[in-house]
Amino acid sequence: MEFDFVPAVAPLVVIVAVATVALTSVMTPSTVFMMVLPSMIVFSVIAFFFGMKHGEFQASP
Repeated sequence: MEFDFVPAVAPLVVIVAVATVALTSVMTPSTVFMMVLPSMIVFSVIAFFFGMKHGEFQASP
């Protein structure tokens, strides 16, 4: 099984974008863009990395 970067990251980008748009209706946009969005991006990159490593571990014989 090969890793395709774009199909793997596209749902992640969509989820972060939808969450950002949804949060701007609840909080002020400056708070969302300066505090919430960077933390969502960092968390999603870390979770993606650990998920990818876990998938590699499960796929190894």
